[in-house]
Amino acid sequence: MITVENHIGKITVSNAYLTDLIWTTVTGCFGVTAMNSSSLPEEIASYLTRRKSKDNGVIIKVKDNNLMINLHISVTFGTNISAVINSLKHKVRFTVEEATGITVSEINISVDNIK
Repeated sequence: MITVENHIGKITVSNAYLTDLIWTTVTGCFGVTAMNSSSLPEEIASYLTRRKSKDNGVIIKVKDNNLMINLHISVTFGTNISAVINSLKHKVRFTVEEATGITVSEINISVDNIK
């Protein structure tokens, strides 16, 4: 559970909801082909279960009542990576802030693969 206190009041959001919201937003963006595992244990688990879970590639941290989001993605070959990254940052920030009321202070995106 993520709990943040701001001018609206006390906001509590589950990690599962926030991860699912971000995963859905990212995978719906133009140029993004997949979300990648962000650690070796995630990679092994997804390989053994032979499916990608929605928490793969999304790491959420809370610092000073603000969210810090780290994403690991694969992009389509031939797309402008800079444009995809900028579009993704704006879309994720807008979606999370609109849905939860929690300020997103930082979004870090790692492009792990080009397919």
